[in-house]
Amino acid sequence: MFLSNITDSGGVPLSVDFDSPVDYLIFIFQLLFATAAVLVAGPVAITICSTRALRLQNRFIFMLNTSICDTLVGFSVFYLGLFDVQEGYPSRNGTYNMLPSLLGVNIMTFLVAQFDRYFAVCHPFIYTRFVTRAVVITANIYCWLHSYAQSIILSFVPLSRAMQVYFYTIIGLQIIVFTKVVMTIKLYVIARVQLERDPPSAERESKKESLRIIIFVVISFLVLWCPSFVNLVLRLAFRQGITFRNEATNPFAILARFNAVCTPAVYLWGSPALREAAVRTVWGRVCPRCKKSKRIHVSSLR
Repeated sequence: MFLSNITDSGGVPLSVDFDSPVDYLIFIFQLLFATAAVLVAGPVAITICSTRALRLQNRFIFMLNTSICDTLVGFSVFYLGLFDVQEGYPSRNGTYNMLPSLLGVNIMTFLVAQFDRYFAVCHPFIYTRFVTRAVVITANIYCWLHSYAQSIILSFVPLSRAMQVYFYTIIGLQIIVFTKVVMTIKLYVIARVQLERDPPSAERESKKESLRIIIFVVISFLVLWCPSFVNLVLRLAFRQGITFRNEATNPFAILARFNAVCTPAVYLWGSPALREAAVRTVWGRVCPRCKKSKRIHVSSLR
């Protein structure tokens, strides 16, 4: 059989043996999932990069960062999902956690974006004065440096020291998750109470839109990512977690990576300006009939 003979040359074996219909379903699912993530997140990133009106707003800079990350997650599934790969300890055909660290970039970006939305809505004068595009871009770059610095450190230190660093990383993630939950509740209260008292205006609608997007994105991220996080904590702290054959057969890892499709889809659902720009810059070029003649209008957030 062709699929089962791909690795005869001595390369990395495939994630399944194709001995049962379930193996075929897993392989096809991973292939479709990787393609879907690239085709959903990629156009969002391209749209924001090519639309100046969107790039001028800080909230779209965060969307751009996570969309680039989600696109790379989609590409990573072509390896993690189709081949026999086990990250973590013990690693098998792994990438030294370089590909899984993309989820860490998203975690940090969402956290910074929550604080950004909080100050933009609750302290607009301070926000306008101090939170410039340069500050936002620097914060997004830091999210990448923070996540990959940890992975690089873990790759070069002895195993015993790496396990200690990994353990403290898990504790840090618990603090981050708790902070994200608190900030999500706070942003929800702000959206329901404070903004409802403001007079109707384009600025208020823009703020409501940005808060609605970040709340839905963070909630969906936590729901999909937390099972993998809880299983990881149980394995490291209590040795009670579930171990799977590889990344392709790990439903918790699949749920976590599903954010690569869910997050950009929420962006498109929650932002009419982004949808219209995507039709004009991406889908309109692929399908001319989908191209609209409306002029893109993006309200200022500040």
